[in-house]
Parts: sequence; C-alpha cells; structure tokens
Amino acid sequence: MKLLLSKKSILKGLEGRLGEDDYLEPLDCLVESFKTEAKFNLAGNLAVRHQVVNRLRVRSQLNDFIQNKDLPDPADPIFVIGLPRSGTTFLFDLLSCDQKYRSPLFWEITRPFPLVSEGSREEAKRIKRTNRELSLARIFIPQLVNMHHIHAEMPEECSLINTMNIRSFIFMCMANSPAYEDYLKTCDFTMTFLWHKRFLQALETQRRPENWLLKDPSHISHIPEILATYPNAKFIHIHRNPVKSIGSLSSLTSNVRSGLSNHINPKEVGERVLEFWQYSINKNLKDRSKYLQPNQIKDIDYRDFIKNPIKEIQSTYKHFNFELTENTSQGMQDFINNQSREKHKAHKYSLEDFGLNESKVQDAFSDYNRIHNF
Repeated sequence: MKLLLSKKSILKGLEGRLGEDDYLEPLDCLVESFKTEAKFNLAGNLAVRHQVVNRLRVRSQLNDFIQNKDLPDPADPIFVIGLPRSGTTFLFDLLSCDQKYRSPLFWEITRPFPLVSEGSREEAKRIKRTNRELSLARIFIPQLVNMHHIHAEMPEECSLINTMNIRSFIFMCMANSPAYEDYLKTCDFTMTFLWHKRFLQALETQRRPENWLLKDPSHISHIPEILATYPNAKFIHIHRNPVKSIGSLSSLTSNVRSGLSNHINPKEVGERVLEFWQYSINKNLKDRSKYLQPNQIKDIDYRDFIKNPIKEIQSTYKHFNFELTENTSQGMQDFINNQSREKHKAHKYSLEDFGLNESKVQDAFSDYNRIHNF
C-alpha cells in the first residue's frame, strides 16, 4: 500500500514552530525509507502518520514553552541501560519504588502540554484518552501485552521522547526500514539530547525530583552525547546473554510489524536486529572506557539480579553512595512479591524462527561475551 505520509503533509502548520532544523535530516531519511522499504498496510499508515505528526506537534509545543524562559538544568539523571529484553524494565520498575526519583510517564510524553497539575481533572482526561489509544494498539498487535505491557500512568522509555527529534529506534521497530536503521547507527544524537533536556526542564516546572530515573536500550551507543548534555549522569548497566536478548527482540519486532504491515520477513528481521545491536554494544564497549569513570557506572549481571534483586539494588546504591531507606527497600520487595503473583502468558520464540542460531549470535557479540562470561 502506498505510504500516506509525506514531508509536506507532516510539517503542515508547524513551519517555523519547531526550533532548530535538526529534525529535517532524519525526517527525510525516515519518510524515504518508509516509502521504499516499509510496505505498510492501512493500520500501519495511520499509526506511523499519527506517531510522527503527534511527536512533532509536541516538539512545537515544547519549543513555544521554553521561549523567553531561563530554565535551570534538570536534576541529575540516572540511566538504566542494557540490550533490549535484558531485564532493564524490571530493574527500572524496582528503582521507581524510590520516591526520590521521577520518570516521565507515558501520558506525560504523548500529551504534556499545556502542563497540568497532578491529580487534576485534565490529567485524568489525558490518561483516559491515552489508555484508549493503547487499547486500540493492542487490537492490531495482540501479542504486545505479553511482551511489553504499557499503561498511560507507567514510566516510559526515552525512545518515545526522542521521537521529537525523529531519531528513535521506535520507528525501526514499526517497519522494515534498513536505510533508516543504518542512519540511526551513525548519526549524531547531540541535538536529540538537547531536546530531551528541554523536555525534562519543562516537566520540572511542575515538580523537580532529586534525580531523574530514565531508561532506553539505545542509550548504550550514545554515552558521549548523554555526558555532553548531562555531565553528572550515572549509569546502571544490566548485562544478559545476547542470545536471549536478540531472540526476544526479534520476536517483539516481528509481532509489532505484523500489525502494521502484510509483508514480514522473519529472517530479515533477525538479521537486522542482530546487526543493529551488535554495532550498538561494540560502540558501547569503546565509549565507556573512553568517557566513563568507575564511579559513574554500575554493572549488574542479569543472572545475579534475577537470583537476588534486592541484593543487587543494595550493591548499586552503595556504589553510588545513595541512601536506601528501609521503607524503599520494603517497597521494592513488595513489588517483587506482587510481580511473582501476577500471571503472564509465556513469550514463546526461537532464534531459528528468525534465521539465527546460538552460535551466530555468540560470534557477533564475542568481545562482549568474553568480558561478561556468557
């Protein structure tokens, strides 16, 4: 089906309201890649149009908001990083039990402006509308609830914030887009994090936390740009055998795309997922040794984390000299207990479904595996 998306239609009414022109290059690349490679169905056309137009509209609102304001730097951020499907969400959710931290909620990212007071009627309206949209998404992608549960009031990843800059791996998850994926691997994310910072500054006019708690798998390849924007940032990097991560992410990507396109090639999905994250993790290995000091990053082994999450959290707090109160620790334990009682359908997949095997994945991440004994 012909792509119902053009640069002209996207930018209609937004000209002159989007600040710097850093969005133009990735937008050109995205539209061309989707037009020639994606093969969207009607649902995919509507979804991608809504995503791009909505995110640039939010950018224009943010640009309006920051004009003539001398906003202070946001609170220092803590970034949870790691390969996708490597336990980052569970770790992120546990850390969110600490009331000192704040994370942007899904509805805050999709419908932030004009800013509203916590607990207000307008906030409730936005939450309700956002959940209606998420329910619609689950109709087209029914397996999503078993693989990545999303609710309007849940903390959301920075990948959704970064769509304002049209540089986000969310777009490559929506459809086959090799040209755009190749662009994402090597493009500069400096301006992406400038808009990321501006977004946090805007939210802070309502409530400033002691620290921002943030997460996005793609952050592993953007350490230099993050530190250029947030020099006091700290990182918690969780490590899991890439065989598990790549297989699970290939399955997630394939399921998301199947709701938006009638042309899914599982083997192509597997190859592109493996190539993209191999590049990302190898870049991370170089960047962290060059840019990070030991007191800026804490490594967690997924195997240890699953065995004893609280012990790993305690070790992390000690590493950064953070205070872990008894109430916070108990809140984390309660979260773990509740999670163990919830029933979820198993997310079933195999590497072979995507033209991969364990040996190929292990070879692709040989340096990483050697360091972490996978």
